[in-house]
Amino acid sequence: MLLLLAACTPFHDGHRACDFGLDEDGDGVCDGDAVDWSDGASIAPGTDRSNIYGLAPDDLAAVRERGIQHSFVWPVDVTGLLIPYRPLDAYMEDPANAGAVALLRDQLGFGSFEEFYDWLGLARYPEPGGFDELPIPDGMAPGDAVGAAVLDTEWGEGLTFSCAACHTSTLFGHTIFGMSNRRARANAVFLLAGELTQTLTPDAFQSLTDATDEERALYERTLDNYGAVGAKEPEVLGLDTAVAQIGLSLGRRADDPWATFSDAAEADPDFTDLETFVADSKPAVWWTLRYKTRWLSDGALVSGNPMVYNLLANELGRGTDLHALSDWLTRDQKALDELTVAVFATEAPRWEAFFPGTLDLAQAQAGQVLFDAYCATCHGTYEKDWEADDPFRTTAVTYHAQTPVVDVGTDGQRTEGDFGYTERLNQLQILQDSGSRFVTEDGYVPPPLDGIWARYPYLHNNSVPTLCELLSPAEQRTTTFYQGPADDPATDFDAECVGYPVGDAIPAAWQSDTDAHFDATVPGLRNVGHEDMLRDGDGAWVLDTGERAALVMYLKTL
Repeated sequence: MLLLLAACTPFHDGHRACDFGLDEDGDGVCDGDAVDWSDGASIAPGTDRSNIYGLAPDDLAAVRERGIQHSFVWPVDVTGLLIPYRPLDAYMEDPANAGAVALLRDQLGFGSFEEFYDWLGLARYPEPGGFDELPIPDGMAPGDAVGAAVLDTEWGEGLTFSCAACHTSTLFGHTIFGMSNRRARANAVFLLAGELTQTLTPDAFQSLTDATDEERALYERTLDNYGAVGAKEPEVLGLDTAVAQIGLSLGRRADDPWATFSDAAEADPDFTDLETFVADSKPAVWWTLRYKTRWLSDGALVSGNPMVYNLLANELGRGTDLHALSDWLTRDQKALDELTVAVFATEAPRWEAFFPGTLDLAQAQAGQVLFDAYCATCHGTYEKDWEADDPFRTTAVTYHAQTPVVDVGTDGQRTEGDFGYTERLNQLQILQDSGSRFVTEDGYVPPPLDGIWARYPYLHNNSVPTLCELLSPAEQRTTTFYQGPADDPATDFDAECVGYPVGDAIPAAWQSDTDAHFDATVPGLRNVGHEDMLRDGDGAWVLDTGERAALVMYLKTL
């Protein structure tokens, strides 16, 4: 089966007729043909792939809007796990069940779907007219939860969660598309589902909620598919256990190109070391993808459209049949194309939009000199026109022509966490058909630094709370802090050092949130590395306090 190529049939001139994919200019050729997803792809200096399909400006704006909406409403209608929405909503809203719902609230932290969305840490759609305005999907309104998707199915309404649940976040009263959600509990949903499937039989579910026979069938479908799901709770709120969930879920399927459902594998799964091994990492921001030619924090995905892998990884972790997913990728290639366009076109938030008038021009200029001396080799250069009306705007970014992987001494457990399942991924037919390939790497991608000020805490595992600490020797870094909400910039944010308040500045209310407590001495969460480039030949630290402040000021402008 030719997965993505099946969306287009050959023309005699070597191009492809676009049967299912995006063809915004109507020339009969898939717009995605313009993209080189191979491991030899490169990006010319000073350019990027923000317009990944090379669309006309008006077309780009329209496609981007549709793609953003796909990220809000999970487009994969064959997804394996769906929560029967109507009967559960009716049960929780029925006053006759108030006592049982109160008990549920005490045990789980929520007693309605809206409370559930808050517990999950979902952002909310913003009011129109602001700089964070977003195209809200039909049926949704400002204030509704971003990433909560109720799909119409043949069995009734099924609730699932979309890309935006982890890749859209709240930042000081604004909803920022494409930003890592520091407060997401997406992985916890799978563990919660496991508890429910063990205690709530289909008969009990239907009796308790007055579900229809079709809604009961939807619940039974979820129970069946959950057998192929392996889940692990993150060590700290704000981290993601995708490495573990992919491996644990693969290990519960047959070792074949379609990862076929297997009772034997579910009874005796592979990769079980991932149940305890800490390989957690943060959900990536989307606005840096435009500069890259390989994907994931360790650069292990060296070819193929990363959105294909993203969907595959999610559906492996949702117990989805991969034949059905392959059929969907062919049938709804256009949705995949639109989502790809939107992700690559994502823009980073600017410091000035949140803290106008707080940047110091002379200090930022001094910081650029330091950045170019110590940081640019790995992270690229960011050109400024310091004489312009908007001197802090970046006019051009020159990143690597081909994305590197560098070992700078940071905690290596994220790169070690596949326990051999890379080979298993490479044999999957969906990835082979899409030209995707994985390699095993030692080290991480030194990311482009657009919007670095909004990406705290730092490193792939969130182990460093501020830029000041990242630019300090590892032995001087804070080992414990709290990943609290970003509500009030006066109390929840260290604007001078850029990141979480630490020590005595930590808000008292945060200290009762044990899920958000970060211990950087735990293997997998260690705050080591990223310092050799800031030592001279004798091992002495090259930045004094003033130079570090200047470098941080410059980083705020990116």
